[in-house]
Amino acid sequence: MRLNTDQQQHFYMIKKSEKRVPIFLNKAFSKANRVQDILTASYKSGASGNELLANTLKQAKEEGIDATVYTHPIGFHGHAAGPTIGLWDQQGGVKGSGDYAVYPNTAYSIELNAASTIPEWKGKVIKIMLEEDGIFDGTKFYWPAGRQLEIKGI
Repeated sequence: MRLNTDQQQHFYMIKKSEKRVPIFLNKAFSKANRVQDILTASYKSGASGNELLANTLKQAKEEGIDATVYTHPIGFHGHAAGPTIGLWDQQGGVKGSGDYAVYPNTAYSIELNAASTIPEWKGKVIKIMLEEDGIFDGTKFYWPAGRQLEIKGI
């Protein structure tokens, strides 16, 4: 279809002393997946990017997730026409492009992160940053190529 994508995948280099990716890292990863779920469940035709952002951040906070959302439409360019859903430094809404409405049959790079405190790393806070492409068909949101649900170990 000649559309541009915007994706990011995660992997973990397993140490010689480890057999698999540490469970605490995949727990942190699942928080970011949950933010994806919250955001994509709130998609509806006519809603603005700022509405989707506010709904997502509110629900994430209620669930105890420290989230940041910076999603954008994709198309013939990496960042295409349509609603901006947050920016790194604008989690209260994006004047102008955040006011644009969502339409059916549009594609988005779902970009966001969830911060987690890792006790096993002396309380270090890490952000699991996700970028996965999906499509809103007017009724539901789906991931045409699937999405990453855990960190892969190599």
